[in-house]
Amino acid sequence: MGHKTGLMSKGPYKPVPRLLATLALAVWAIAAWAAWLGWDQHRDVHADGSTTGPYEAWQVIGLVLTLLAPVYWAASRRLVTAAVLGTTTGLTAAAYYDWSDDSSGLFVVGAGLVMVGSLVVTGALSHLIASSKRVAGAGRSAP
Repeated sequence: MGHKTGLMSKGPYKPVPRLLATLALAVWAIAAWAAWLGWDQHRDVHADGSTTGPYEAWQVIGLVLTLLAPVYWAASRRLVTAAVLGTTTGLTAAAYYDWSDDSSGLFVVGAGLVMVGSLVVTGALSHLIASSKRVAGAGRSAP
């Protein structure tokens, strides 16, 4: 009867730090989107009439690299949910806002793809980081 199970064995549940981490990651993701992608709103028209853009590959790569540090920070502190939900929420909100002036309505599909993609990638990356930290921490335990 004195055996503790579930959350109680890990100490008290602390929702405030988790909520703050989630909000901080969402704000960081929105700011990163604005810094890397928010300013570029025109499509490039080539000589043959085809169009590309509005974003270049280096902008998207910059956004991804900028988000790696906060995701690593949260996941390495076992705030995997905050890393995944905060980043996904921030990127989805930024994409929705940035693309919402599209009269075709297809921006909703694009924002949905951003949501699914960031959810899958940050989920896998956060799990990998948290797992590697657990293994590294287990190797350092006292005999």
